[in-house]
Amino acid sequence: MPHKVAAFYQFARVPDFRELREPLHAICVRLGLKGSVLLAPEGINGTVAGTPEAIDAFVGELQHGPLFGGRLDNLELKFSSSSTMPFGHMKVRLKKEIVTLGDAEVDPTKQVGTYVDPADWNALIAAPDTLVIDTRNAFEVAMGTFEGAVDPGIRSFGQFKEFTARHLDPAKHRKIAMFCTGGIRCEKASAYLLSRGFAEVYHLKGGILRYLEGVPEDQSRWRGDCFVFDERVALGHGLRERGTDGASDE
Repeated sequence: MPHKVAAFYQFARVPDFRELREPLHAICVRLGLKGSVLLAPEGINGTVAGTPEAIDAFVGELQHGPLFGGRLDNLELKFSSSSTMPFGHMKVRLKKEIVTLGDAEVDPTKQVGTYVDPADWNALIAAPDTLVIDTRNAFEVAMGTFEGAVDPGIRSFGQFKEFTARHLDPAKHRKIAMFCTGGIRCEKASAYLLSRGFAEVYHLKGGILRYLEGVPEDQSRWRGDCFVFDERVALGHGLRERGTDGASDE
């Protein structure tokens, strides 16, 4: 039976994140899940796989269970499937950030760019005054990206600040549209650009995965495959599996 895969994140205030690690890991083990979850003072980020029933129970625990006490009421969720278990272990790790930018002043709970639904994305990126930026790492961009998108050429997301300083200008680049795999990097990238004086900053809600899930292939402006950080390696339109080799997580 295919495994159900849940990719999720939410920026939320979690000052007790250290105390949540063991009980969260225990829930995952009880449900027979495997994957990776990051906990930090700014929220949660993870991808786990298991039976459909176990995944549904896990999501219910996050959103409505006592562990987070309703703090994850705006969880960004994406579901896909895998013919085999795409993870070897279950890990819950503590981090300073759930996605590492390295700027303590950037807080997506206070301000982020304008979310753009996948159905509206094609029109936005086709506009001649829109600068489209792929915020992912260079090896991910090489596997697939949107037509006309700028590749920052970064090896890690933390280098996005350097790319901004060298190549972006608030006076010149008035309208920026960004995207990433699941949306989380764009939350921070858009908050960072807004803090640096950029006027119009948009980002693809739910990321590439949501776009590939909902936009028909014959209407798509996506070219190639989307790298994912598990043993499936890459997904195509309809979130169909493309890869067979192992890969590390983000």
